[in-house]
Amino acid sequence: MRVLRFFFKMGLFLFVSFVIVIIGLYTYAYLSPKLELKTAGQYFIYDASDNLVYQGSSTSEWVDLEDINYNLINAVVSVEDKNFYEHHGFDYLRIAKAMYLNIKNGKITQGASTISQQYIKNIFLDFSSTWERKIEEAFLTLELEVHYTKDEILEGYLNTINYGQGNFGIGNASRYYFNKEPLDLTVEEALILAGIPNSPENYNPVANYDLAIERAMIVGASMVENGYLTQEELDGLFQEKIPIYGKSSEENLDMLLYYQDAVIQELQDIGTIPSELIQNGGIKIYTYLDMDAQKDLEENILTYLSDSSLQSASVVIDPKTGGIMALSGGVSYAKSQYNRAVQAKRQVGSAMKPFLYYGALEEGMTSASTFNSQYTTFTLSNGNTYSPKNYGSIYANKEITMAEAIAVSDNVYAVKTNMFLGPEKCVEIAKKVGIEADLNPVASLALGTSEMSVLDLARGYTTLASGGYKQDVGFIRKVVDSEGNVLYEKDDDKELVLNMNYTYILSEMLTGTTNSRFKDYANPTALVIASKLSRKYAIKTGTTDTDFWIAGYNPDIVMVTWVGMDDNSSLSASDSYISKNIWADTVEDVLADKEETWYDTPENVVGVVLDAVSGIPTNDVSKATLFYFVKGTEDVVNTEYVSKEEELEE
Repeated sequence: MRVLRFFFKMGLFLFVSFVIVIIGLYTYAYLSPKLELKTAGQYFIYDASDNLVYQGSSTSEWVDLEDINYNLINAVVSVEDKNFYEHHGFDYLRIAKAMYLNIKNGKITQGASTISQQYIKNIFLDFSSTWERKIEEAFLTLELEVHYTKDEILEGYLNTINYGQGNFGIGNASRYYFNKEPLDLTVEEALILAGIPNSPENYNPVANYDLAIERAMIVGASMVENGYLTQEELDGLFQEKIPIYGKSSEENLDMLLYYQDAVIQELQDIGTIPSELIQNGGIKIYTYLDMDAQKDLEENILTYLSDSSLQSASVVIDPKTGGIMALSGGVSYAKSQYNRAVQAKRQVGSAMKPFLYYGALEEGMTSASTFNSQYTTFTLSNGNTYSPKNYGSIYANKEITMAEAIAVSDNVYAVKTNMFLGPEKCVEIAKKVGIEADLNPVASLALGTSEMSVLDLARGYTTLASGGYKQDVGFIRKVVDSEGNVLYEKDDDKELVLNMNYTYILSEMLTGTTNSRFKDYANPTALVIASKLSRKYAIKTGTTDTDFWIAGYNPDIVMVTWVGMDDNSSLSASDSYISKNIWADTVEDVLADKEETWYDTPENVVGVVLDAVSGIPTNDVSKATLFYFVKGTEDVVNTEYVSKEEELEE
């Protein structure tokens, strides 16, 4: 009896304590400032011309609950929170049941979030699961419940929930998927929309119609269970395919959503904007987005890849500002929200070589310096051997110049250069130009065996394109709060990290990839697109068994494009034309109305007419091209072959 009495008193004590705590929390919530629902977590994205292009976390037009079809309301309550109108923010019985089932199954199979809790999550820009965030979420849920009626909470939830395809809020979703106002939805359309928020990527009918219908039937079953539909009514639904509109505008720039996602990620990464300001809403984000450039990029990707299983990612940057003008993280945002331009890390192949060759110029090599291009086995410091191969196992079997090695992307020359300089030099230059990836100072680094993202590689090329000035590369120009106060502004400072003489010489050598006079034992790697280009570009391609890259620039644009498969499947040689054509068509479209520009030749740089293949003086106009040198280093080409082979062997 004494033991039972002890447990009874302990239980009573815990119950009373729980009641007191709950009363205290609700009292605290009641005395807290009232949340402003229609602006909480709201953000606006503007393009480079300050035109509003996106509004997230809530819609441009708040839809009142009375203007939403009752079938949708009943469907949402049934499938998301059937006790919504009875509980006070937390469904304790549902929580207990979920805990029991999760413990029984040994894994998390049930959730217990109420509509009120989900609404609070919706008005934040991140969904982190830290204890700090969960406690904050709980307090805000209490505040929501004591300050607003159930209908007001449900209305706010429906206006902020993610319905996939970049649509937040029932108004946007209804118009996008069905070209209707929310009040005019049919039962079937209401069930489809109510099912999307559980997994917006998988259950939206544009990405996967069949899965969307399966989910809609689950929603319908919950309505039957809760008395909103009869089984007979449910059985009569979805007998015919439901027409899906799937448009938000005439242009319907699907890949623009990759850009928008990257903007929000950058907003989160800034770190200087107080979370309470984001919570209060009205954040205005001004970006470098060029809608014409974005449209050009998307059209060209679809031209070459709409009927292909290949994926692609591209970044277009203005080297004058470091602003990202356009971006695509995949062929279809509807099918995959994985942003390959920002998140995926791949081997970049020969697109790494410009940073190596800049280092070579800095260490005294010139555009006419030669190595013997032949099959070579290197003995490394650890005793291992390394035998790089040229594409197609084709070798010059003679001395070739740096200019030709760049034009035809000779791998043996690159590795010999890397070994001559020491692999640490390539890493040093890559870090100096802003590349953030972890790079291994090994012999194969010259061939791009380290992995990085499209954006990271583009960051390095932007430094080359700006004449050696390193700067912040990003999406956001500035962030302003609802009162017009500037919360963040991009730092436009530039740091000169490269020698402009060598940068100019390198840029000139990179034009050789489209110069037919370098045709020798191999063709210049971008010669196939030369006829498409109306102006001068510095270009480098990159190839691995699973990746095709092209990166290029001039004073007005930087663009990097990758094509490959998510599962690292091997590619065919013809796939390389896709990346090159996407690149060429896009840069030409973007710059179509701009005056052609190129870099001014530095005072300390001189051009010498040489045979493109041999690198020696010539009077044959059909073979001649300009090689550039720092003044004082050009004289050697008139007297001898500038070979580094003997020094390497030593």
